[in-house]
Amino acid sequence: MRTKRFFFSLTFLLFFQSHHIAFSTNKYAPKKESSIKQYYQQLLLNNKNLKLPSQSAFEVAMTGYLYLKENAQLNEGKQLLSIIDFSKKSSEKRFWLIDLKQLKVLYHSLVAHGRNTGIDVAKYFSNTPSSYRSSLGFYTTGATYFGKHGLSLYLHGQDRGFNDKAKERAIVMHGADYVSEKFVETYGRLGRSLGCPALPMSNYKEIINTIKDGTCLFIYYPSQDYLKKSTVLTTANQNKDTYLTKAYE
Repeated sequence: MRTKRFFFSLTFLLFFQSHHIAFSTNKYAPKKESSIKQYYQQLLLNNKNLKLPSQSAFEVAMTGYLYLKENAQLNEGKQLLSIIDFSKKSSEKRFWLIDLKQLKVLYHSLVAHGRNTGIDVAKYFSNTPSSYRSSLGFYTTGATYFGKHGLSLYLHGQDRGFNDKAKERAIVMHGADYVSEKFVETYGRLGRSLGCPALPMSNYKEIINTIKDGTCLFIYYPSQDYLKKSTVLTTANQNKDTYLTKAYE
């Protein structure tokens, strides 16, 4: 199966035989021989009252998720995908946690970007220590720990050159009091972190405990530099026949 473009024209066939597919026994799942685009349409139907991430963000996120899954980078027992869309303002809810088995949005939340990434709108991204900027790309979640922000979650960057210095930079997920509707009402935007995707104090514990230990987090922005050079996406594109065929076996 060949496609002219990989990022925004994905028409991959995800479902081959029902007994090979983890989603196929679920009444919410699309029928076999569905594409990622059709899968997104089913997600829209199942979550009619919610604003979902853009189709382009979802398609790229799913591509990386499938690749990481096929390469045993994800917890087989958790079919979860977290998407942060930094093309949206900080005053908007731009974090989604999606249960891919139920095709259901479990959490839709505010999330902060880095201090030097922008004020209300994210514009500048970096993998450099002490840059205080957010980093784009695919992450796998690690273990939790208790630090200066309380319960926190280790994030392991999978995109070389874009987020693979997450550990060195101490980029983790945690809660922050500057991430709230009240803060937006007062200042017109969220507060900013030192590069971490900080969540509201009202739900960060639930989200962290749900996505810990080997799930996929994707931080999206329509950066052509990232989309063309992402190691996850480039490798996935080169090996798409293999990983798409075996993704759900």
